[in-house]
Amino acid sequence: MPPRLPDKLYFKIGEVGRIVGVEPYVLRFWETEFDLLKLSKAPSRHRLYKKKDVELLLEIKRLLYTERFTIEGAKKKLREHKKEERQQLKLALPDAAYKSALVKLKKELQSLRKLVS
Repeated sequence: MPPRLPDKLYFKIGEVGRIVGVEPYVLRFWETEFDLLKLSKAPSRHRLYKKKDVELLLEIKRLLYTERFTIEGAKKKLREHKKEERQQLKLALPDAAYKSALVKLKKELQSLRKLVS
């Protein structure tokens, strides 16, 4: 069972290492190998991981350490999984509904932006 992630926006590399159970240098290596990992960097140039990044890292660890995939095999498996997710989303939302949902979301975000400003 995967660990329960704290409810926060960003995690530092040390925290992520403890959660995932690998050393920070392994996380940095995986960052160079897996292009699905899109990390943010703080103005101080520290890596900032989002919750979805940590979940992806847990999946990478599972594929490499438990399922015994090679790096290339894990990359391929993750790409296939991403492709399946996109296809399921397309099936769930017809193009017109998808566009309509995006337009609605954009308007809501713009109104939130005005409230914050």
